[in-house]
Amino acid sequence: MKRVFLLSALGLFVFASSCKDNATSKVNPNNVVQAAARDSQEIVYPVVEFDKVEHDFGQITNGTPVETTFTYTNVGRSPLVVTDIKSTCGCTVPQDWSKEPLAPGASAQFTVKFNGKGANKVTKSITLTTNTEKGREMVKITAFIKPDGTTPATPQISPAVIK
Repeated sequence: MKRVFLLSALGLFVFASSCKDNATSKVNPNNVVQAAARDSQEIVYPVVEFDKVEHDFGQITNGTPVETTFTYTNVGRSPLVVTDIKSTCGCTVPQDWSKEPLAPGASAQFTVKFNGKGANKVTKSITLTTNTEKGREMVKITAFIKPDGTTPATPQISPAVIK
């Protein structure tokens, strides 16, 4: 018990004696002025505008692959950077997009391929990770998927035998 008390007292003494210097005396006043000037400047984010935010493929037969292209324009005053584009599932694949900065006023595009599998109304979201103020931009694709004819539209139910 004495050892625990002595070790605790020694640790407290070392901790208290190591804080002799006042932290504010270590702050460089020039750095404070530079940080205040930097923080007072307005941040100019790029602004992205799409030719369409949703593409409807209409009616497609189950399993029919389809694709569309989304075009986007940087309507802001600083370069736009798209670092990633992902979809909500593996059946929708965004591709052919550039990670290079897009100058103000310039346009670019990316392609979205959808494997066309599903049933009834299907909606998929594609999210772009950007340096815009929101940080993420979203577009969607939709389709109404009808059966391909080889699979029955409704399951066949056999009558139950009652004894």
